[in-house]
Amino acid sequence: MAVEQGHVTAQCRLGSMYDKGRGVAQSDVEAVKWYTKAAEQGYADAQSSLGWMYEKGRGVEQSDVEAVKWLTKAAEQGHPIAQFNLGLMCDKERGVEQGDIKAVKWYAKAAEQGEAVAQCNLGSMYKQGRGVEQSDSEAVKWFTKAAKQGHAVAQCNIGFMHSQGRGVERSDVEAIKWYTKAAEQGSATAQFYLGSMYDNGRGVAQSDVEAVKWYIKAAEQGVGDAQSNLGWMYLEGQGVDQSNFEAVKWFTKAAEQGDAHAQSNLGMMYREGRGVDQSDVEAVKWFIKAGEQGHAKAQNSLGLMYIQGRGVDQSDIEAVKWYIKAAEQGYAVAQSNVGMMYFKGQGIEQSDGEAVKWFTKAAEQGYAEAQSKLGSMYANGRGVEQSDVEAVKWYTKAAKQGHAVAQFHLGLMYGQGRGVDQGHVDAVKWFTKAAEQGYADAQSNLGCMYLEGQGVEQSDVEAAKWFIKAAEQGYAGAQVNLGVIYVKGRGVDQSHVEAVKWFTKAAEQGYAAAQFHLGSMYVEARGVDQSHVDAVKWFTKAA
Repeated sequence: MAVEQGHVTAQCRLGSMYDKGRGVAQSDVEAVKWYTKAAEQGYADAQSSLGWMYEKGRGVEQSDVEAVKWLTKAAEQGHPIAQFNLGLMCDKERGVEQGDIKAVKWYAKAAEQGEAVAQCNLGSMYKQGRGVEQSDSEAVKWFTKAAKQGHAVAQCNIGFMHSQGRGVERSDVEAIKWYTKAAEQGSATAQFYLGSMYDNGRGVAQSDVEAVKWYIKAAEQGVGDAQSNLGWMYLEGQGVDQSNFEAVKWFTKAAEQGDAHAQSNLGMMYREGRGVDQSDVEAVKWFIKAGEQGHAKAQNSLGLMYIQGRGVDQSDIEAVKWYIKAAEQGYAVAQSNVGMMYFKGQGIEQSDGEAVKWFTKAAEQGYAEAQSKLGSMYANGRGVEQSDVEAVKWYTKAAKQGHAVAQFHLGLMYGQGRGVDQGHVDAVKWFTKAAEQGYADAQSNLGCMYLEGQGVEQSDVEAAKWFIKAAEQGYAGAQVNLGVIYVKGRGVDQSHVEAVKWFTKAAEQGYAAAQFHLGSMYVEARGVDQSHVDAVKWFTKAA
């Protein structure tokens, strides 16, 4: 037989047959035996295969040093697969020192022989500037060579370079082209990127359905970002039937891999009991995991849990700590919350100046709550020089975003002509917007505008309607006004009993005008049995 006569090619082929179990029972030990015989005669294919057996510890004790030894012998003979594998060993600094430089050397040799996987890895070294001067253009060059050979990872990488405009003119269309090629070969990373492109309508018509399709493919292969995004699609019902349970499922998979976005969203699901049994403790657990990774939204959520003492011992100091972490990252909601903590002196020394500072940061990002608060600081000259003009400016920004409190205050500014030309019509406009959102202060003021016919056609019926809405929310001023119109029968059927009812509600809240009116009703026995004792009681409270 040829192998018994020392025929080197036959020895290598026989090793390969044992390696793959072709025509003979598979045996790593026999494969190594025959690879070794051929390798020791300088046969490059055998040296390459033997190096790989040592690297994997197949049929022989695993040894990076032996692997590098045999791969080097083959690589120095120009064997492209050995050159690539040797580059890989150097890349990982296994059995060799100064890995990056040597990795580039061997990747380059294999790449120049057309080895696609080496071309891809060489591109990555240029992209990262490892073992070679960083160069996006060189990275693109090598990624492209490998991609054109159908190498999926390279196709994904060149797609990324096109999407970012790195080393090549930015082109979402080109990115889509390459992501698709890689995704169709099963590249999980490319599937995620392709889903994201469809999700955001980049380089292709926006399609939630297509986004979900590709997110699912990537998610099922364990890509955390895809799992996180897929969870969000289920949560919002985008491209798929809404399902809190599916959202929790995918958030959990991603969260367990350490994905901060998913951890934050999972915490939110536990906090709200959506798709899972409500649990503040679990919510805090996931918020902490995300927060410790620097996830601003989770840090803000954790601050809120400390404020409310949900799932954790109540602590204003801890709340401030987490709010500040998020605020310093530029998260507007947290910046506003830090401002409020300074404003109230809650968990931190009270400071109007600091409150204004943080409200301003959030307001300048367009956060309506902060804009409203900042307007109030200017209106009252707290932490900043008093300025009705600035107050109106910030109230207007928030009001146009639908912020009810800002709409109410803007209505007041127009009604009083502060920082703006007085205009009852504009006052009514903004009171109405806030009132329709259920804001009691605005409902009460709107009732007054209708009662007096200011900025709107006088209507006792409309006045009563808005007083009732505010009064039923417990707003004392509206309760008094409602009592008065029941006494007079304006816009409602006259009823002293109803008047007493509403005067009493407001009086019990300490509202002096209501206490006076209620005392008068007792004196005059209107809607209630006459009682001078009760009259004195309420007059005394009012006095």
